[in-house]
Amino acid sequence: MEALQRFIYGFPPPPPHKRTKPVQVLCLGMPRTGTESLSVALRKLGIETYHGWDILFETDGSKLQHCNELVRRKYWGARDGDVSISSAEFDVLLGDHQGVIDTLPSLFAPELLAAYPDAKVILNLRTDVDAWYRSIDKTFIQTFDQSWLLWTMKWFSGGAFWLTGIYIGCGIPGIFRSLNGSATDGVQRNAKWIYRDHCNMVRGMVPKEKLLEWTVQDGWEPLCEFLDKPVPDEPFPNTNNPNDFTGRKENLVKNRFVRIVRNMFITATLVGVTTAAAVSWWQGWTPDVTRLNEFVGEFTKST
Repeated sequence: MEALQRFIYGFPPPPPHKRTKPVQVLCLGMPRTGTESLSVALRKLGIETYHGWDILFETDGSKLQHCNELVRRKYWGARDGDVSISSAEFDVLLGDHQGVIDTLPSLFAPELLAAYPDAKVILNLRTDVDAWYRSIDKTFIQTFDQSWLLWTMKWFSGGAFWLTGIYIGCGIPGIFRSLNGSATDGVQRNAKWIYRDHCNMVRGMVPKEKLLEWTVQDGWEPLCEFLDKPVPDEPFPNTNNPNDFTGRKENLVKNRFVRIVRNMFITATLVGVTTAAAVSWWQGWTPDVTRLNEFVGEFTKST
């Protein structure tokens, strides 16, 4: 199946990236914990940060396919029951970004810690777990997993195919321990205890002197002290509420819609031409039943 998917939707492998700037910060909190606001704040502090949703707007299909393969490697499992992902493989996605937040840390927190052991770690939290759950359900489930439009799009675009695989096909079901492969089932059954387990895992893996537990309400001061940066003379960023995200998703669909409609038209044309050719071939080779009956009748009389 994977070989067939690569044949139909595959891209050439992305080129390796030689990093010129070290990774300074891993923000290992789950999505919907102020990740967009924190990423904006880190950029204002001079730390270029790769936000998880950046991959949604990635135009290079080879990177989407590469990320999908990393997700599958971890959550679909290897035959030896182990997984390892190198910093070189992460750097293909991250480039020279000095921080990373949201999707990749949620999917690969232990692997990122192993790949970038010198980075400081921020555990971005949400104080109200019930509010976090409602936000996850609206963002991941109602907007993505239950969208018939996105489900249709993925069959007519290589980029959309690998992108939906990263989130709905494997990533979200993997993070939230879905037993039947459904993102909806995993989130709605397990989200809250997965959130707590994830946070406790990070706390257990990172030395206290390298870890900052932080919420959006904490603002600039603890963040700047932890990163040894001066406090900006401006309010802390407040961005990306669920309605903002829905708007960005709609813009994403619009930007790719023309290409997908073109591919749908080409596919429909090819199917039509192939069907017409098959029907013509069959009609050309199907025996004429009337003439066959006449031949049998004449043959019977002669015998």
